Amino acid sequence: MALRSIFVASLGNPNKYLNTLHSAGHIVLASLVSELSYPPLERSRHFGNALVSAGPEFTLWQSPSMMNLSGPPLAAAWSTFLRSLPSKEERKAARLVVLHDELESPLGKAKARSGGSTKGHNGLKSCVGTLGAKAFVRIGIGIGRPESRDSDDVSRFVLRRTTAVEADAIKNAAGPVVALLTELREEGE
Repeated sequence: MALRSIFVASLGNPNKYLNTLHSAGHIVLASLVSELSYPPLERSRHFGNALVSAGPEFTLWQSPSMMNLSGPPLAAAWSTFLRSLPSKEERKAARLVVLHDELESPLGKAKARSGGSTKGHNGLKSCVGTLGAKAFVRIGIGIGRPESRDSDDVSRFVLRRTTAVEADAIKNAAGPVVALLTELREEGE
């Protein structure tokens, strides 16, 4: 069997929230461009006016929407990606991978899983609501957690700007993410 096509989508928030812990998915996606020596992310009308970089192994897509509204644009981009594949077999084998921030994991740790709870993550809730829970593989990027479990404290924590140390730890997750993506790509060979 040939290597499967992988569409890697990052969840996060645009504009002033781009460099926050909640946008860890976007931060890692940008680091993947460098890690994989891909062309710079460029706006693509074809993929819903999102930032896209395509290479031989993966297509990288940065959600243009606010986190909580990620599902519909992701579904449209995934559909566009599938239509671009030349054969029914390739479309069937293709995988959608979603990069997102993971509140319950240590800073910078990358962990893959399929299905399961969204753990209150509104971006994942939007994606699951649009695509279904088993339609994609999730790679959570650890951002740590504040001591308080109060929802206002958690919201302030994820929406604050990253420190230099946090940004470096999140960017350094790109290497382990490439390993996870490569493993997914080679599944079923």
